[in-house]
Amino acid sequence: MHRKRKVRALPALIAVLAAIVCTLVVGVFADGGDAAEVTSRFYGTAWSLLPPVIAIVLALITKEVYSSLFVGILAGGLLYSNFGFEGTVLHIFNGGIASVLSDDYNVGILIFLVILGAMVSLMNRAGGSAAFGRWAAKRIKTRVGAQLATIVLGVLIFIDDYFNCLTVGSVMRPVTDKHGVSRAKLSYLIDATAAPVCIIAPISSWAAAVASYVEDGQGLVVFIKSIPFNFYAWLTIIMMIGLAVMKIEYGPMAKFEKNAQAGDLFSGKNPYAGMEEDVPEGKGRVLDLGLPIVVLVFCCIMGMLYTGNFFTGTSFVDAFSGCDASDGLMLGSAFALVFAIVYYLCRGSMSFRDIMNSIPEGFKAMVPAILILTFAWSLKAMTDSLGATAFVDTTLRASAEGFKALLPAIVFLIGCFIAFSTGTSWGTFGILIPIVLEVFPLTDPHGIVCVSACMAGAVCGDHCSPISDTTIMASAGAQCDHVNHVSTQLPYAITCAAVSCVSYIIAGFVPNAVIVLPVAVVLMLGTLAVIKTLNKGKAKNDA
Repeated sequence: MHRKRKVRALPALIAVLAAIVCTLVVGVFADGGDAAEVTSRFYGTAWSLLPPVIAIVLALITKEVYSSLFVGILAGGLLYSNFGFEGTVLHIFNGGIASVLSDDYNVGILIFLVILGAMVSLMNRAGGSAAFGRWAAKRIKTRVGAQLATIVLGVLIFIDDYFNCLTVGSVMRPVTDKHGVSRAKLSYLIDATAAPVCIIAPISSWAAAVASYVEDGQGLVVFIKSIPFNFYAWLTIIMMIGLAVMKIEYGPMAKFEKNAQAGDLFSGKNPYAGMEEDVPEGKGRVLDLGLPIVVLVFCCIMGMLYTGNFFTGTSFVDAFSGCDASDGLMLGSAFALVFAIVYYLCRGSMSFRDIMNSIPEGFKAMVPAILILTFAWSLKAMTDSLGATAFVDTTLRASAEGFKALLPAIVFLIGCFIAFSTGTSWGTFGILIPIVLEVFPLTDPHGIVCVSACMAGAVCGDHCSPISDTTIMASAGAQCDHVNHVSTQLPYAITCAAVSCVSYIIAGFVPNAVIVLPVAVVLMLGTLAVIKTLNKGKAKNDA
């Protein structure tokens, strides 16, 4: 079955690459290789969203993410240079890959990833992860319990989505593996407790990002008021719990879960095979995992507060609102790594040579995530250079006034599309929130609902997108094949998005969270009940 799919996918990829090569050749003869500055005739048009659409479609068809992302980047370079050869090449590398790898924020995230990979390798080799798995196995007896424990831990780590993804994955992999939960399902649970939890947590890097787009110092107030209307975030949490407790699986995830219960956690490709260390039975203690994780959490929080000038007199809330999450996580994780090295040396868990050998091993474990992130950031740079923001701004302003009651649902859907296409929720906030606040004053209840719809749509699109950095992190945290994670998660996210959209239609007419949020929860639970009934009927027919 997998072989047939690959055979169909390969001609599609070859055809796309051949078409692009032909276009490049034509471009060389057309402009003589002129690398002078040009104004793209595609700037600010619907074509600006074509590169990410190409990358996403190819990734879903071919099940291969690296080449798909690069083809999307190549398409962006072609559109930017008006199909000129030299201009395309220069824009791909200078305006794309080299540019994103020289950005301070991106470099901070990559350093954080490498350090976290090193810490995970240290914890594994010291026996901390295995000890926690043994400890949890005595207390968590069922697959439902393993999933609920993952959800609870994900909800508790609400400071930052990157930190959430990698920490929850490191801690919970031994537990979910023990109870036959597929890595695809673990990826979903991690992803669904990352951005959806951060976007309803007033103290988080996401709250700071949203607050920065609201003027007059009202950002945090607007964020807090919008929390009850963030239906996608609330319903995602409700859906995860419902899926676990009601034992519902559907779509591609059902096959992965069935295989996992038979012993195959990956249902095929495992890009992280051979990266985990074999640990002697009985080595390590729970403290060897728990203490470095606690120190990591503490140091990362302190790092974020430091970058927000908390230690020079800024208030706690203002420090979080003005923090630099990238710098804070990088600095915090660096101090945590030093602590872990000293701790394991003092404990006698590892020799100094073993510790030093673990650091490059941790780096190697993060290479797939780093490659995908680099390409995803480069693709976003292509989209930005083509004026996707200007296109969306013009389109939404032209139609906003006439749909006041339906505007929350419309904004939610637009947010989903932008975030899905660009792979960035924070960029979507920056596009939509200023537009909404120009249409509605902050005193208008519809304004708060629409701001919340911006955030919910951005998180939903980010949750679904294969080029989203958070989605990539969730795959890395669970050590799951990235395309498998995206394809299994998509039906769950779309189900939740559909219920959220209906809820925003209701909120457009009744902008009262006390009424609408309970209605949305009932709709979500009712949808899950219907899915479970349909699954039972299908099982009977198959029998």
